[in-house]
Amino acid sequence: MAIHNNEIRDILEKVADLLEIRGENPFRVRAYHEAARVVESMSEQIVRLVADNQDLTQYRGIGKDMAGKIREIVETGTLSQFEALRAEMPLTLLDMLQVPSLGPRKISLIYNKLGVTTLEELKDAAVQGKIAQLSGFGEKSQQNILDSLDRIEEAEESRMLWSDAEPFARALEKYIRKVEGVRQVRVAGSFRRGRETVGDLDILATCLRGYEEKLMTAFVVFEDIKQVLAHGRTKSSIVLRCGLQVDLRIVPQVSFGAALHYFTGSKAHNIAVRKLGTDLGYKINEYGVYQEEKRIAGKTEKSVYESVGLVYIEPELRENLGEIETAEDNRLPVLVKRSDIRGDLHAHTRRSDGHGSLEEMARAAKALGYEYLAITEHSQKVAMAGGLSEKQVRVHMENIDRVNAKLKGFCLLKAMEVDILADGSLDLADSVLRELDMAVCSVHYQQRLPMKKQTERIIRAMDNPNFDILGHPTARLINTRDPMEIDLEKIIEAAKERNVVVELNAQPDRLDLPHAYCKTAADLGVKIALSTDAHSMDNLGLIRNGIIAARRGWLTRDDIINTRPLSELRKLLRRG
Repeated sequence: MAIHNNEIRDILEKVADLLEIRGENPFRVRAYHEAARVVESMSEQIVRLVADNQDLTQYRGIGKDMAGKIREIVETGTLSQFEALRAEMPLTLLDMLQVPSLGPRKISLIYNKLGVTTLEELKDAAVQGKIAQLSGFGEKSQQNILDSLDRIEEAEESRMLWSDAEPFARALEKYIRKVEGVRQVRVAGSFRRGRETVGDLDILATCLRGYEEKLMTAFVVFEDIKQVLAHGRTKSSIVLRCGLQVDLRIVPQVSFGAALHYFTGSKAHNIAVRKLGTDLGYKINEYGVYQEEKRIAGKTEKSVYESVGLVYIEPELRENLGEIETAEDNRLPVLVKRSDIRGDLHAHTRRSDGHGSLEEMARAAKALGYEYLAITEHSQKVAMAGGLSEKQVRVHMENIDRVNAKLKGFCLLKAMEVDILADGSLDLADSVLRELDMAVCSVHYQQRLPMKKQTERIIRAMDNPNFDILGHPTARLINTRDPMEIDLEKIIEAAKERNVVVELNAQPDRLDLPHAYCKTAADLGVKIALSTDAHSMDNLGLIRNGIIAARRGWLTRDDIINTRPLSELRKLLRRG
């Protein structure tokens, strides 16, 4: 039974967290965290590397001992050390890490002093006032824990990140496509619309007559299955080991387009299209478009839209947020494509908290067809991520010059990810900032300020003419951390007035600027930097997540600055 990279990552992360809760050597803990991060960033499936007897120590951050542990996970599905740790202490302790204010040390204290092992017990202890009595806590900390637990309860039905669901969706598509008699296979639903999170997978297929049973039998024995919920002739449902439910439907070839439209959704979009059909005397459902009893369209999605007088609407736009009216006027945007991107404007090397060297990152970006890559190491405030002092920034720029001298047809941009301090000043002196090609300015600390103060802080920072790009504007982590309380519309308006670019960060758990505000920014004429915030060479490939988010935000190549050649980009960037 194959094990996916994200499952290996999860085991390594759990070992690291359990070791830290137990109070183990921090270097040992860091080794597991580092290995988990490397695994997460890899584009190759580790199970294939192990099968090919590849040396895993070729990946920086994985030593000989850790490589052996990863092989053990691949070969057995688990890790003996993990099994020993979970026998020693309740695995439910890790659930407490969902509470933003609780790290492993505090969890250890709560566990050892109060015997709390679950989120439910944690809430009971907080309600009873027991948390506030512990050393290092207090009434405010206790209330923060209760507030966080309320948010976690609201998100109990939290959906899987799109990027975590993608390997399963692609593997299933590939697997089903190989079954004898299958003609077409598509994953529909919120996955196809590119939503940030996915609740389940809806797969549609067509096959030759008489091959339905063969297809369904193959589906319910897929290697990653945890449970078979239903096994029918034209519809079956399974639950994968990762907890994701998958439904497979076999539909007639003549109805494939109508079914794909129907099961892609969204519900609001489908209702709006059906209403257009009703106004014309048509009935639209998953089987086709009907005029009385006669099917007049439905073999393709395009035919469904054409039947009600609309041009084809891309799946990412189907949320009934103006796409119907825009399609009626034939004014739908030509959405950005991967091939439009000429470079990446947010990336880290191992000089701060990344993995690759300057030259490795440059060559990886060039291999993607890029013309440029901005190296945006952290500034000094982010000490835990190896932030650079002003003196170190100048040395860093000299190192970039040396690498650029080796490269032809490619440029590393001298940049920094500069912290926006609490008073709205920037974490590096203007004299240093002026020497850079660009600065991505971000909030990493004091993210819980009141909305008015947080908004004013960011806008005050934008007043600095060396502020080029606002990095991950809301600081959210999907399913993990709420966005900062800020007035985004006011910030976007301020960005327009100051000619500041706003980032759409393509990290799967960020996708920040949220897509709805991407459209707001574009409508105002505010430019977007579509960047990966890459911390490794493989991370540069996360641009595909950003492309999907950008398309959901109605963005075109003209809205995004890194679709420009380098000479034009330089003109767009510097204000000072």
